Amino acid sequence: MTAPILVPSRCCNSAFAVCVTQNISRCILSVIIFLRKKSWLFTRPLVRILSLLAFLPASLLLHAQSFEQLEGLLELHPQLQTLSYQATSTKELSEAAMGLPDPVISLGINNFPIFDPSFNEYLPTNKAIGVQQRFPSRAIRQARLAIGQAQARQFDQKREQLFSAMRSELIALLYKKTRIKSQAVLAKQRDVKYDQLIDALESAVQGGRPSVFRLAEIETERVEVGRTLIDLDSQSAQVDARLIYLLGHIPLTSPPALNTDRWSGDSMDFHASQVAEASVRVSDGGVDQAKSLWKPEWGAQLTYQQRDVGNDFAGDDWASMMVTVTVPFWAKKKQEPRLRAAEARRAAAQARLKDAMRQASAQYTYFKAIHTASYRAEMILRQKIEAINDEIAAQRVNYESGAGDYTAVIDGEIAVLKLRAEIAEEQALSGITAAQMDALLVTP
Repeated sequence: MTAPILVPSRCCNSAFAVCVTQNISRCILSVIIFLRKKSWLFTRPLVRILSLLAFLPASLLLHAQSFEQLEGLLELHPQLQTLSYQATSTKELSEAAMGLPDPVISLGINNFPIFDPSFNEYLPTNKAIGVQQRFPSRAIRQARLAIGQAQARQFDQKREQLFSAMRSELIALLYKKTRIKSQAVLAKQRDVKYDQLIDALESAVQGGRPSVFRLAEIETERVEVGRTLIDLDSQSAQVDARLIYLLGHIPLTSPPALNTDRWSGDSMDFHASQVAEASVRVSDGGVDQAKSLWKPEWGAQLTYQQRDVGNDFAGDDWASMMVTVTVPFWAKKKQEPRLRAAEARRAAAQARLKDAMRQASAQYTYFKAIHTASYRAEMILRQKIEAINDEIAAQRVNYESGAGDYTAVIDGEIAVLKLRAEIAEEQALSGITAAQMDALLVTP
């Protein structure tokens, strides 16, 4: 039976269709967010399937996508899936480390005469079947299991770190897209104001007031506006290309608001610290594995020997049993250097952890300073706009009273448009740094 395809009906109200698709996607995404907090081993394949289902209806109405839906699409990025598969592979290999080696079965003939071939003429001649089994130290197997689990956890931490970085880039791109759109509108408004200013200056010239040099300045400024629009078009194309890489399409979604005071002050709250700590756990397992090399490795062997009855001897069968054990006789040349190497790797991992904690704290402080500065700069720009608006109002009163020139009003309006473009720049910078700060922290 063919599965039905959900498409908007001709008689279906578009607002109702948007509502339905949003509700379906939100329900599935709520399940995804819940499952992501659980064990990755059991839920990750289910999360991928649910993510695909969540965005089938959303793909029909891209304008109805929320940022949560974009996050779900980002979860399906090939780079993230690669790390997920690596984590799963390492986890499965670590489980195999606890298994015993395969037994060895041997078949053969012992003491068979060459020049007088026979199975009943020579006493030691027999047909043998044997079974041999090695029993590696349980301590070694447990250490290998711990190393594999730590490596799988490290891959999982790297995946979360990469997802946070890609999510931060997505938010930054959305802020850039908003800024580009706003600045493009303001630039076009400036161009219209320049037309009005030229008309006003031409009237002034006709009235006998020289304004030739001012007209040349206006043409220069209009050229700068054109260059600004070209540059904004180029930036928009670059942002769209990166959005297609991250999501597979260009979304029409506003950037989310972020909490910039989420850090508790603990250096272990950062993704980089978590990844480095996972590396320390891997090196701890390496030290345990090196110590376990002193543990004996046991082995057992059983051989059944079948003999035929001879002329002067009974054909009783034989059985041979043997137990083997390893002795760390060459420990000074073999085990001890390996232990020292493992301890050195652990010390290096601990040093990298301290470096990661310091670097992440410094990055957070750096982004925090930029975020604060951009917020303050925005406030200053807004105060300037208020002052210029007051001046514009005063100049308009003078013009209406016949004592002033209307060009001063237009110049003030152009200055306000320039300041608003700067505010859009500062707002984008503030949002981008907030996303960069948030990307450093582990999601609770």
